[in-house]
Amino acid sequence: MCGIIGYIGNKDSTSILIEGLKKLEYRGYDSAGICVKTKEGLKVFKKRGRIFELEKLDELKELKGMIGIAHTRWATHGEPNENNAHPHFDCSKNIAIVHNGIIENYHALKNLLEKEGHQLSSQTDSEIFAHLVEKFYEQNLEKAVIKTLKLVEGSYGLVVMHKKEEKLIVARKGSSLIIGVGEGEMFVASDSAALLEHTKKVVHLQDEEIATITKDKYIIKNIDGEFVNKKIEEIKWTVEQMEKKGFKHFMLKEIFEQPQSITDTIRGRIKDRKIKITVDFRVDSIKRIIITACGTSWHSALIGKYFIEELTQIPVEVDYASEFRYRNPVIGKDDLVIVISQSGETADTLAALRGAKEKQAKTLGIINVVGSTISREVDSGIYLHAGPEIGVASTKAFTSQVVALLIFALYIRQKKGQELDQELLRELEELPQKVKEVLKTDKEVQKIAKEFTAVKNFLYLGRGINFPVALEGALKLKEISYIHAEGYPAAEIKHGPIALIDEQMPVLFVATKNNLSAKIISNMQEVKARKGKIIALVNEDNKEIKELADYLIKVPQIINELSPVINVIPLQLLSYYIADIKGIDMDKPRNLAKSVTVE
Repeated sequence: MCGIIGYIGNKDSTSILIEGLKKLEYRGYDSAGICVKTKEGLKVFKKRGRIFELEKLDELKELKGMIGIAHTRWATHGEPNENNAHPHFDCSKNIAIVHNGIIENYHALKNLLEKEGHQLSSQTDSEIFAHLVEKFYEQNLEKAVIKTLKLVEGSYGLVVMHKKEEKLIVARKGSSLIIGVGEGEMFVASDSAALLEHTKKVVHLQDEEIATITKDKYIIKNIDGEFVNKKIEEIKWTVEQMEKKGFKHFMLKEIFEQPQSITDTIRGRIKDRKIKITVDFRVDSIKRIIITACGTSWHSALIGKYFIEELTQIPVEVDYASEFRYRNPVIGKDDLVIVISQSGETADTLAALRGAKEKQAKTLGIINVVGSTISREVDSGIYLHAGPEIGVASTKAFTSQVVALLIFALYIRQKKGQELDQELLRELEELPQKVKEVLKTDKEVQKIAKEFTAVKNFLYLGRGINFPVALEGALKLKEISYIHAEGYPAAEIKHGPIALIDEQMPVLFVATKNNLSAKIISNMQEVKARKGKIIALVNEDNKEIKELADYLIKVPQIINELSPVINVIPLQLLSYYIADIKGIDMDKPRNLAKSVTVE
């Protein structure tokens, strides 16, 4: 969600911090700020809105110093404005902090501080950190931060600086922070994207770890003050992967990267007509599977349920992570809990994982970011290898998640001694080429998009394995175009949504050929009878559908199990072009964040 960047070294920090914030824009934010230690003390500047509004300030041209922190805020406590933006000061303006996360005992701590005479100047919970550190400060910033953290309940990615100390204190609990290791300089960031131009050497902080960083070294301790040894790791992504490469938006680039991202997810996992993956538990002991995720990842989980039950006959439940973590689920050592998260830092999904481990369940992560918290805490993991996904609305991560779930389902079937469908394996290997074909619908989808930029509502309908595709198509449209959209199983239209159908209501049917095609046509007739505008996604010249539909999008024929990957791509493009025609920056949709690290 919010972005953090910090620097300490021999260079002017202002430009490094501002450029770092720009690399974190995709995470979502509504205000931005910077603090630099100068000869006159700590100087803070903040602006509501985009980073370029902060960058335009004349004061930044004169802001010089070799230690600094900066932040992009996604509002939780308090409206988006300059007062609530980070960094925050203490009363004396000796201490500045940036914080990602939520303080759950904020009100109790606020009351305590106010009784002691502290004057808080914002509506945020984050400002509490600055005043608590001030309360405990006795010429040792690290000790003051540790005392503060022992009082705080909640989540934090925290960076603290003091005008008298040549160091940054960094702490993490539930919100990602990474130390970047340079030559005579150090960095800290909430995401590796902000570090790539400066260093590929990083240290991942884990929960309740505190680092003291100077320009030449870092020392890491746990919250009890015990030293922790951490190895330096290397970021695998490149600067080039983080750039648009001629595309208007990252989202469009990532839609068109799907042939490669799917290839990279499959690579090395099919060999000699067998599935080649490794997990650290006995597959034959699994009696039940629970998949838990949020947002787009939850939709891929629904598709995974179809795969696993069909191919292995193991019962599968799919849960929103935000609900799973609180409902005291009945699970045990014979259950497998699969957690899906592009970032590997999603707060609700991470909490669900930890709850499953407490109950002795086996755990498997399907994640994209190597070194992320979820990747470190699961028993086993399947990396997507999809490359960085910058667009807030997930596209290539979704299709790679679907492919990874199918590979895992085939792996279970193989371990149970059951024969693999060779046609399915062949089509899986050929899938990237089919994705290249479906991307050729780009111009046709763009024409259709022009017809629907003024609508207020949209329905997406699908059946069977393509019902989750309808959900995902609707989510994409509402995320980036701000048009209200809903996805339903097509048969459910008669149980309420049909009341909404009139000549103003566009209805997109995922109507590619399968054993439910006749049923879908019946549902289309129900919409047509009520003068709804029909967009049909098809893969053959069906005369009946052609007569019913106002618009057709034709995609390549593929085996049913892989149809969600093919069918979702035109829906991604439709959402993109509607948003683009409306003049919306879909890489930074309002109110949304890429990595949701709070509840």
